[in-house]
Amino acid sequence: MRVTNAVAADLIAVANELANVAREATLAHFRSSDLSAETKEIQRFDPVTVADRLSEQRMREVLARRRPDDGILGEEYGPVAGTSGLTWVLDPIDGTRGYLSGTPTWGVLISVRDAAGPIYGIIDQPYIRERFEGGLGLAQVIGPMGQSALATRPARPLAEAILFTTFPEVGTAGEGAAFRRVAAKAKLVRYGMDCYAYALIAAGQIDLVIEAGLQAYDVQAPIAVIEAAGGLVTDWQGRPCHDGGQVLAAANPVIHGEALRLLNG
Repeated sequence: MRVTNAVAADLIAVANELANVAREATLAHFRSSDLSAETKEIQRFDPVTVADRLSEQRMREVLARRRPDDGILGEEYGPVAGTSGLTWVLDPIDGTRGYLSGTPTWGVLISVRDAAGPIYGIIDQPYIRERFEGGLGLAQVIGPMGQSALATRPARPLAEAILFTTFPEVGTAGEGAAFRRVAAKAKLVRYGMDCYAYALIAAGQIDLVIEAGLQAYDVQAPIAVIEAAGGLVTDWQGRPCHDGGQVLAAANPVIHGEALRLLNG
């Protein structure tokens, strides 16, 4: 879908307004003594809090006012069909386990997509006030250290690379074994950063993120931000992963190719 300069400017302005209201909603409950969570699943703890729901409600209110013809796909509430050809994909708190734990590694994910995939995204960390955005001509981070351009790391061997994933237990047993093949070759492996790890790829701090079992709202904003910074995000076969599932995010095609070969045995 072709986006005019005027539409692009409006989408960026609306996305930042969404991020601002989500910051307010999430910080209102972060590290509060009475914060509790329900679980969405029986077999494992998949938490949702009042802050998740409030954050998404506030963002939907903005979209109803500013972009009523666009569709919405959010984690906590049902999809809304649109007529404009654009859909907002919202994760009101990515990393609710981290949010509950008081760590500043969770974030708010906001993206807008057309039929081909995400065209612009924001990864926002409200507590440290760091906002990464990419697409529609932008690739930048604004935070405590000011504003700077985003650019992924240049190519380096996997033996010199830093690899992240959210959980040590990656997906199924087979997926976990595939991840460990890559991890065994990496210089450094770290866990538990949720969406913030994707922001670190865009910022040129790390080389790879490998995950499985993701949803569309987990990955579309990171795709937009990382691609704008010069990286790439695919599934474990090198195909588009706009709907989630297995995700391989890489700083450059060289490290992506090396990880892809190991993931596939």
